[in-house]
Amino acid sequence: MDFSNPTRQYRRVSILGSTGSIGTQALEVIAAAPDRFGVAGLSAGGRNLELLARQAVAVRAPAVGVASASESDLERAIAQAADAAGVRGYAPVLFSGDDAAAKVAAWPDADVVLNGITGSIGLEPTLAALAAGHLLALANKESLIAGGALVRAAAAPGQLVPVDSEHSAIAQALRGGTADEVDRLVLTASGGPFRGRTRAQLQHVTPAEAVAHPTWDMGRVISTNSASMVNKALEVIEAHLLFDIPLERIDVVVHPQSVIHSMVQFIDGSTLAQASPPDMRLPIALGIGWPFRVPGSARACDWSRSAEWTFEPLDEEAFPAIALAKRAAAEGGTRMAVYNAANEEAVEAFHRGAIGFPEIVDTVSAVVDEQRAREVAGGELTLDAVLEAERWARTSARSRCGLVESPAPGGAAGPEGQKEEL
Repeated sequence: MDFSNPTRQYRRVSILGSTGSIGTQALEVIAAAPDRFGVAGLSAGGRNLELLARQAVAVRAPAVGVASASESDLERAIAQAADAAGVRGYAPVLFSGDDAAAKVAAWPDADVVLNGITGSIGLEPTLAALAAGHLLALANKESLIAGGALVRAAAAPGQLVPVDSEHSAIAQALRGGTADEVDRLVLTASGGPFRGRTRAQLQHVTPAEAVAHPTWDMGRVISTNSASMVNKALEVIEAHLLFDIPLERIDVVVHPQSVIHSMVQFIDGSTLAQASPPDMRLPIALGIGWPFRVPGSARACDWSRSAEWTFEPLDEEAFPAIALAKRAAAEGGTRMAVYNAANEEAVEAFHRGAIGFPEIVDTVSAVVDEQRAREVAGGELTLDAVLEAERWARTSARSRCGLVESPAPGGAAGPEGQKEEL
């Protein structure tokens, strides 16, 4: 694909994390536009092997990968799903193991790879998709956060397309001016389930409350990150890396209605905002079809009805995650990889009852401070350096949270954790 001058050609899409929220919605988008899209490959963690098998059979995916099940288990599940659907002769190429997603990402028959994995475990598939020359529709913000300059250096101009609703909104609004006309980026945040609460009031909130997002239906890790504003902190850094805007010119404003997804303020005082009812199918469709819009991707705002949109400043005392991330990102090196990995482990500890909600970000801060004191953030940023920094950060975070077992490689431990979105 010519990233600098794409055409409206039919696109074959490989979906990483097909059984998660992003993946299942992407399959809906593809099914609704068969003249625009087809499926080249699917991968998932394996927590819901039966769903992966049904998906593969339904779209006749040529390549299918699974991380935490064997190839024979996957083959058996697909055979059972095919038999139940009355499908004969379907025999995809199968991948299994830790590198299954990366192999699907590099599958040569794809035009576009949608990385919908949750967690920094998505970094290697991100690099694999870029190396294979595929357009990368990126919903896995953690791989860009952890990989930073490594990912940017691997991407050709126009090869990396954002799928997060906030960054999709910014990409759309940036069409309204040139790069040197941009003054500020303004990311909106719903405020999550704890909007308006003080730090003291957050001390005794429960995991069930933390995942009860008022707007979006997401997995456990992302929902918790949204409640702590860590998700928004990562999005600020992602915006910095995607659009090359200095951190001090990226702001966050709380917008509970989640209709304005983000804004670009220009040097003449004009602000362009992208508005649509909350529905991830719109940025997914735009991501895999970029730069062309897909008709009917989602419903539009109903301008015949009265509506009220409000905006509030962020309470940085109750939610210090964004300021912490900006400082870590400014220091460079593997600092943001440490930030992200420590957070994933702290979220796991919170859901196990080992720490309170405010201690999630406190733990991240302490681990980042420890790395800063060790002065190990500098040096060449390589994949091995990122992975080693993450391993160290996970061990440190788990120790601080009182979790004794070893951290899971590449992400929050346990099938109930980040692997729900693989």
